[in-house]
Amino acid sequence: MANRRASERKDVTADTTGSKPFERPRPHSVDFEQALLACCILEGGQETVPVCLQGKITCDSFYVPAHRVMWQAIVDLFSDNAPINELILSDKLDSRHQLDGIGGVSYINRVCDRIDTPAHIVHYVKRVRDLELVRRVIDVSMKNISRAYSDNENLDDFIEQAENDIFAISDDRLSDAAVHVGNPLDAAVNTLQLMLQRRGDIVGVASGFTDLDKMLFGFREGDMIVIAARPSMGKTSLAMNIAENVVLPEKNVRKAVGTLFFSLEMSAEQLAMRLLCGRAGVNMTKLREGFISKRASESLLQSANELKSAPLWIDESTNLTILEMRAKARRLQSKESIGLIIVDYLQLINGDNRLPREQQISEISRGIKAMAKELKVPVIVLSQLNRESEKERRQPRLSDLRESGAIEQDADVVMLLSKQQFSSNGDDAQEQQQQFASDVVPRELIIAKQRNGPVGVVPLTFIKNLTKFENYIDLAACEC
Repeated sequence: MANRRASERKDVTADTTGSKPFERPRPHSVDFEQALLACCILEGGQETVPVCLQGKITCDSFYVPAHRVMWQAIVDLFSDNAPINELILSDKLDSRHQLDGIGGVSYINRVCDRIDTPAHIVHYVKRVRDLELVRRVIDVSMKNISRAYSDNENLDDFIEQAENDIFAISDDRLSDAAVHVGNPLDAAVNTLQLMLQRRGDIVGVASGFTDLDKMLFGFREGDMIVIAARPSMGKTSLAMNIAENVVLPEKNVRKAVGTLFFSLEMSAEQLAMRLLCGRAGVNMTKLREGFISKRASESLLQSANELKSAPLWIDESTNLTILEMRAKARRLQSKESIGLIIVDYLQLINGDNRLPREQQISEISRGIKAMAKELKVPVIVLSQLNRESEKERRQPRLSDLRESGAIEQDADVVMLLSKQQFSSNGDDAQEQQQQFASDVVPRELIIAKQRNGPVGVVPLTFIKNLTKFENYIDLAACEC
């Protein structure tokens, strides 16, 4: 009997490095798998099966093929609200012509004899699950060994994929169990106390725009914030201005917050140039022409020195998937203190080409929200709007978000960047023409959704020759 059981546990694993195959048993425990199944059968499944499902037990959690078959039948009975015992399980397997394949009724009875009580179900679940994850690590490692010996493998792609595979196992390791209200309640009380201590001051990451921070009370950890607009409205400029205000806040006001900026559209050098000219207050067009004053040159040098010491990282990689983005953000956060992530922009993130575009965007949107929760930082993601608002000559709204309704569902805050709204009379048309010719124009940041606060319109001022947003200036009250 001992020899037969040992032979059941043996597994042949091929050495993919090209040397002679070797025999090694993959980590597993027949005893714990049997004990886990016995708990579900003896108790009737009403309490033990939910414990297993909460612990992420699946067919792949079982090493022995017969146990996989039994588990699937148990889950199907549970889904049908049917009772579970030896007789009912045997009948279920027999109707599927699987009873003889697992060893018949005698094997089910032998499994049930492994334990006397299902009281230790939690321990069995953890042990079976841990061994499954160890086997998955082995599988991933063997696959990576095979890929490492491939001459056609790109090193960067190889390391990125290997890291993603391991992190995927790590993500799957934790159970998404419900928690007692006491834990989140303590966190909520701490936040309320912080609000009271600061007397209305910003609780999250401050954007640096006064009216916006009053509406949002800062960007909060775990939040997905969407800034959407039509092309050439200044999405990237606004995102860069927020990043600048976060990493280089006013002295003695707030601490600098480390920021990671994913730029899938513009190069890091282009962003740095825009950031530098905006902070120095230098017209980029005049700079290209080579006509700037000595004072402007000194301002550029001072701004460059300030930005060099700022905790800002720019990733200009193209063709990124959401998994690669999460892996890069996780890696950087393990080395540096990152408190904000900005993505420019959502529609440029690579999705699964096998899926329709709407489903791709939905998966990307869910991935961004998951990244925010996992890393416990706010994530600002830029997005495109469709043409409907332009066709109908109106302000944009939530339904204008391009390609998927999942974006507005997943986001905690949605802000729509728009021109100032005009009526159809001739005076407004003339004013609109004047603003088009001006370097300083008003913009409206419409807060169309906010889970934890009000919605409304935040006025901003856009300085076109600096590609920079500032706090609102009443153009009618000043001579600009």
